[in-house]
Amino acid sequence: MWIRQCELDAERDERSPVPTRIASNEEFVPPPQSAEQREVELRLWAIAERAANRLGTSRRDFLRTSCGMAAALAAMNQVFGKCYAVEEAEIFEPAAFDEKWPKDQFIFDMQTHHVDVNKKWYDDSPEGQAVQRFFKSIRPAATIEKSIETLNRMHYVKEIFFDSDTVMAVISGVPTREWDKNPLPPDQMVETRRFVNEIAGSQRCLSHGILRPNMGANELDEIERQIKELKIDAWKMYTGAELGEQAWWMDDEKVAYPCWEKTKKLGVKNLCVHKGLPLGLFNEEHCKPRDLEKAAKDWPDLNFIVYHSGLRGAGAFRGGADANNDPQEIPWISDIFRILKKHPDIKNIYFELGSTFGQLSAFAPVVCMHMLGQMIQTAGADHIVWGTDSIWGGSPQSQIDRMRRIEMRPELIEKFGYPELTKEVKNQILGLNAARILGVDPAAKRQAIQADKLSTLKNEYRKNPSPSNTQYGWVWVDEPGKQPTTPVGNA
Repeated sequence: MWIRQCELDAERDERSPVPTRIASNEEFVPPPQSAEQREVELRLWAIAERAANRLGTSRRDFLRTSCGMAAALAAMNQVFGKCYAVEEAEIFEPAAFDEKWPKDQFIFDMQTHHVDVNKKWYDDSPEGQAVQRFFKSIRPAATIEKSIETLNRMHYVKEIFFDSDTVMAVISGVPTREWDKNPLPPDQMVETRRFVNEIAGSQRCLSHGILRPNMGANELDEIERQIKELKIDAWKMYTGAELGEQAWWMDDEKVAYPCWEKTKKLGVKNLCVHKGLPLGLFNEEHCKPRDLEKAAKDWPDLNFIVYHSGLRGAGAFRGGADANNDPQEIPWISDIFRILKKHPDIKNIYFELGSTFGQLSAFAPVVCMHMLGQMIQTAGADHIVWGTDSIWGGSPQSQIDRMRRIEMRPELIEKFGYPELTKEVKNQILGLNAARILGVDPAAKRQAIQADKLSTLKNEYRKNPSPSNTQYGWVWVDEPGKQPTTPVGNA
């Protein structure tokens, strides 16, 4: 059965800093907790009990600290083998974990979400009532106002910029036929961009526009409006969304190509397309990446940024690939690898990691290593961009810490020729690549951000932080009344 992760967390005193179940926002069916994830959970509670006693704190409070994150990574290493760089001292010394944080790292999240619409819309329209039920399901609270509050603009600022090391972000959205039936239409996305940047006194946010080629010829006028009036920074699109009564393909010369011509002429060349995660909302066939090959070849001046990297879903992996065997097929990411191997001259396809890295790095970290290794081999380290799909699932900090700490195993380097995941490679992935393709100067932004109002507010907040340390959305449990509430196993 399914249960909300935050409800599961509410039954416990402790909450893991790293997810031990995959939570779904209803774009895919959440898989059951694997035996390995269960073992990570049990080992983490044991480590946390010992460390909390030594530090004179509660287990719950311990797990909200950087020491708690170190403990979670250590528990994962015990179960999956060495995947993350973490030392025992970091579990017991609060400063040790933070000392390794590169203070000048430019973390630029290319996929973030929130909602912000008038409650009257929720109450007075069938579409609004359906969205209201959805938000109440993933963020349960006594009232819809409370549910929406945890997804609103102010909560977005807290979880992205206060509870994580993210310094810049792109606000994204979802498609609808009519903008007044959308939980965050393009005009509101741009308003959030203005709001955040105005608070900060520097540029912290960029904004997507929403592009819907299957809406017909009128969409060309909407492209022009969003570029000229809203001054959007890039496009977000969903080939599987049947808005015009049918899904569409990126390489459809009649449906899509007039839009590519229009946006190229108007100077917006970054096309961010949802691929993978098909269930529930979208036409599954059209979430496959088979249309990228021709589109990328026909439009070399446009960037095709594949959101979620095309991952079909993490449920296919039970604990991870054996490092001594050939790398697993990674549906549907491997389809993109085949395109790039067939056409090494294609240089305008990029992998975006939203949800994909978050799922695999917690659920199957060795598969995650294979994925990153093959991405670098086929596209290059400069063609992977950071995204987290936050704040649907909460703060992105846990994902940031996992990316910073993940290491390529020596046996994978030797057998498959994967490169090491060096600090330089991770810096590219975590922000420098997104900055390059979106025309952002990291050096100039770092200087402005260090002195802006948002940084000042964050420094004050960090004196007494209050991260939620939970996931939102649905998880699969067999017996929700029998979850572990006491430490088991050996640290």
